[in-house]
Amino acid sequence: MKFELEDEYIELFKLLKITGIAESGAQAKMLIEEGHVIRNGEVEMRKRAKIISGEKIEVGDEKIEVESVSK
Repeated sequence: MKFELEDEYIELFKLLKITGIAESGAQAKMLIEEGHVIRNGEVEMRKRAKIISGEKIEVGDEKIEVESVSK
């Protein structure tokens, strides 16, 4: 799935919540803590990691491509 980034960045746990991968912020944080989130091919353990345009996030079979909104 593609996610259009409206700001400079989005915190990782918020991205998981907004895209529906996690039902809540707490669930998103748990997924990250347990090592289920892959950022650009590597496990990301920081809940508030700043995700910017061009990054790829994977959680299980779900893949998110982060893109900037064209202005």
